Formats: sequence, structure tokens, C-alpha cells
Amino acid sequence: MVDPVDTQILHSLQISPRAPFRLISEVAGVSEQTVARRFQALRRRGVVRVVGLVDPAVHGRATWVARVTCRPDRVDAIADALTRRSDVSHAHLATGGAEIICTLTAPFAENHGPDLLPRRLQRSSGVLGVDMSLLLHAFRGPWAHWTGFGPPLSAEAVALLTAHDPRPEPRLSPDAPGFPDPHGFPDPPDFPVTPIRPKEEDQPLLAALAEDGRASHARLAELTGWSTSRVARRMETLVEAGSLYFDVDLLSQRLGWNLQATLWLRTPPARLHQVGSALGRHPEVAFSGAIAGEHNLMAIVICTGTQDFYRYLTTRLAAVTGIDSYTVSIRVHHLKQATSVINQGRLVYYSGGA
Repeated sequence: MVDPVDTQILHSLQISPRAPFRLISEVAGVSEQTVARRFQALRRRGVVRVVGLVDPAVHGRATWVARVTCRPDRVDAIADALTRRSDVSHAHLATGGAEIICTLTAPFAENHGPDLLPRRLQRSSGVLGVDMSLLLHAFRGPWAHWTGFGPPLSAEAVALLTAHDPRPEPRLSPDAPGFPDPHGFPDPPDFPVTPIRPKEEDQPLLAALAEDGRASHARLAELTGWSTSRVARRMETLVEAGSLYFDVDLLSQRLGWNLQATLWLRTPPARLHQVGSALGRHPEVAFSGAIAGEHNLMAIVICTGTQDFYRYLTTRLAAVTGIDSYTVSIRVHHLKQATSVINQGRLVYYSGGA
């Protein structure tokens, strides 16, 4: 299991991805140098990456969940092609090894050019079927929510971190958005603001933050050719507009949580928000969302192993009223999340492809 100090560092980053090491050291009760050293060690080992991401909605794109059934002899090639695409994230092979589950961003309609991925998938050699579901809503726990990797931070520590975080205050609801999700989907904070489209001149800044979401203003100024004050002002503008947000990629397997599963659930529409919100508050659930497809809810569950997953199903999940049915897809091979590909058990930055 993860070291207690590392646990506090990782939870701090989930709450405030760009929190200074000095602030995290106050929370963790160790020196600033220890925090910096521990974080850099975790990053070098490929366990954690902090990334800056752009809300796809600013480009008129929505988030979709794809379940791609493949011929066994073609699954590796198709998985590799999908993983290399910049519009695909959080890809993995599911139970049986012939189904790829991934998220992708694409327009609602097919009148945006021939490169619309859902249509291309259905025409690909070796693809036997594609089940597409539109992500309608992400249910978030409170900012202090911690996906199970050890004891959570105290309320006082959470207050220190959220006071520093530059994002707008979240809405006071059971599924308050704005909490960065390390294992789920790239669903940016749903704040009551109007995202602005980044300018062409912003691209070097956004590319640098996609590679390292904790890069200093001085480093970003060096990469963009801007002044540090201009970097700070532009980042503040994009964050406050909801166009730019920060997320934390974690490899849960490297932290001792070896079983990851996707639950596909059905619930009556009148119970959809209640059930989704309840799932989003479970410590085992990294993500829950309402989807438009064969099922109307999905949840990503992180457990230590089969017995831990059985305990979750028969206790915490069983206590949620309003679930009519569910099926389970077990992850057997992790391929990609956000801007990271998984290479030999490590998170590695990947700038995108076709």
C-alpha cells in the first residue's frame, strides 16, 4: 500500500493540483523539501502526473463513451490506433481482451467532416461492433472526496487547500463539480460560467500544461516566450472561464489497488440524479456519470482485489436504492488516461496523434 506521507501528497493534489509544495508540507506535516522529493519520485516512477486540460465544449465537442468489440486477432492493432489519437482518452481492454472501452470527444452531428471517429470506427477492419453512449452529466463528490487510497485528509487540511485553489467556488450540492478525477473521464468543472475559446497564441501554453500541469510560471514563460506576469494572467483568465482545468493522473495499480471495473447500470429516470450522486460519494468510485445509451448510468470502481470488489457490491452498492440492473466490465489492460499512455506500468506523456 502507499506510504502515508505519499497518500497525503496525492490527496492534496487531487484537491488542488497546483498547490505549492509549501502548502502541501503544512498539510502533510513534513518539510517542503520532503514533499518536493516525494512528488518528484512518484512522477519519475510514472505513478502520478498533473495535467492541464481544455474543456472540449469550447470547441463544440461532447464526451462519448465507446465500447468497441474487436476480432481477437485485430484487437492489439485497433487498441494501438485508438490510443495514439488525441481525441481518445482513458482507454483500456476489458474482460475477455476483445473489447476496448474508451472515452473520446466528438461533435454531436456528423456534419463536421469525414474524420468523425465514431463513424470511422464502425468502418474499421476487425471492428465487430461499436456501442456509443453520450456522457450527459458527471456526478462529483465534495471536494474532500478521496478515492480510497488510504485515510483522507482532515477537514482543516481540505479547507487550507481549497482556499488556495484558483477555481471558482463549487455549487453547494451533493454532486458538487470541480473535483479532479484521477481515474475517470475528462469532464471539466461544471461552473456557471461561459468557457472562452483559447486563441492560437495560447497553444504553446496549453501544450506545456498538458505535459506538466505543475510547471512554474517561470518555466511556462521560458516555453512560450511570454513574461511570467502574462502567463499568470492568461492562466487565470482561462481557469476562471472554465476553459482550462487541471487533473491528476494516477496509476492505482502501483498504489496497491489492482482491480478496476466499470459498472453499467439502469435506474428509472426519476431516480437517476439521486443514484448517480450516491455512487459519486462512495470512496471506491472514481467516477460516476449519466449516459445516453443502452444503460443510463456508469461508474468506475477501484478495489484492492476480488474480495474487496465483492464487499463493495454486496454492501455499499447494495444499499443504494433505485438500481434496476447492472453489468460489470473488468479492466484487464490499461492503455491510456488523459494525456498519459501506460508504458511498462508507467504513466508517460503522449502529445497526441491522428
